[in-house]
Amino acid sequence: MVTLSVNGVECRYGSMKVLSGIELEVRTGDFIGIIGPNGSGKTTLLRSISRVLKPHVGSILIDKADVYSLKPLEVAKKMAVVPQDSTVGFNFSVMDVVLMGRNPHLGRFQMETPKDVEVARKAMELTNTWYLADRSVHELSGGERQRVIFARALAQEPKILLLDEPMSHLDLINQLEIMDLVKGLCVKNGLSVLAVIHDLNMAARYCDMILMLKDGQVFALGKAEEVLTSENIRSVFAVDAIVRKNLVTNSLYVIPLSPKRNSCEKKGTVHMICGAGTGTLLMKALVDEGYNVTAGVLNLLDSDFEACELLKIAAVTEAPFSPISDKSHALNLEMLENASMVVVTAVPFGFGNLRNLEVAKEALKRGIPTYVIDDVPVEKRDFTNGEATRLILELKEMGAIFVKHPYDLPSLLNSSINTSTVPAEPTNLAGHLK
Repeated sequence: MVTLSVNGVECRYGSMKVLSGIELEVRTGDFIGIIGPNGSGKTTLLRSISRVLKPHVGSILIDKADVYSLKPLEVAKKMAVVPQDSTVGFNFSVMDVVLMGRNPHLGRFQMETPKDVEVARKAMELTNTWYLADRSVHELSGGERQRVIFARALAQEPKILLLDEPMSHLDLINQLEIMDLVKGLCVKNGLSVLAVIHDLNMAARYCDMILMLKDGQVFALGKAEEVLTSENIRSVFAVDAIVRKNLVTNSLYVIPLSPKRNSCEKKGTVHMICGAGTGTLLMKALVDEGYNVTAGVLNLLDSDFEACELLKIAAVTEAPFSPISDKSHALNLEMLENASMVVVTAVPFGFGNLRNLEVAKEALKRGIPTYVIDDVPVEKRDFTNGEATRLILELKEMGAIFVKHPYDLPSLLNSSINTSTVPAEPTNLAGHLK
């Protein structure tokens, strides 16, 4: 069932057009995120829907009724807004602020009933603000005040909730709690939500649909995997990004790449032996640190290969799903001629990519410092009947440095450069292998 319809909306501030041709349908239970760069019209769209800025052209309907033909109280019974600015002008108690959400349901001069107080209490419990009930709203932190404004909006018992940068004053735990709450209300109660969200990863994690705006127009509209592509992000935000699937949340996650890189002249070349997405974040970190990075051998459909393309990293490649050929293996060995260091990530090993470990052995024979990321024990990612485990143990015996966590590596490499020697294994970088 369509709850909210935006039909060909054009908005202006004076003679300046800021939105044009916006078409959108929000159905019962939808959670739609609005993303776009600053000035793309995100907040203007919410202002237009919430009757603050009447469209120059087009219409906005709630349950087939034009919002600008309805009385303000009628709209307030159906739609609530959480604005960017959570400032409250007067020194009200938190309970009084939340009870303001009940005003659309009260008659003229009517006081709140026990039912209204109960609705307010439930909204405060949902937003974890009940313990603040007797506090002055002016005594609260920005995050606490933002959650109180959420409670006020929920106390309206709306069918539609408009959120304008709802997480701007919240720390990480409160962001997740509020977004989980809102998503739960969509799923369980059929609440329809339209939210301006700057964090692309939050949008991908929680939103059913994403509306991407550029220059006041709809650039893309659809599911997260349809909208949040590297190409769209580059076109709209002028930033290269790697888009991957989060194995824990099963949602997309976006890794924006720095628009400028440090000079790699001062630091050496790191040759990466990686794959299956295990090298993506580390490659970006090393590039940002000023290293030249190479990689191999990667299959053409491997997610780490896509990262190489975006980061302009030279890589030895192999056909999709094919084992490493003699030619690719030879090219991978050639990469060692310019390598100052070699890094082996916690990549799953099968017989198809096992030869990459021979390259790591060769690096150690040539005296090239070799680091093995060991956050996932090799036994759990060895699909070669123990051959990969044997080779990893051999690397350790030959002097490879085992690194407990990938994020320890950049500082370890920098330390190696600064001292001009290969450092002894730090106490916090211990291998699992025995």
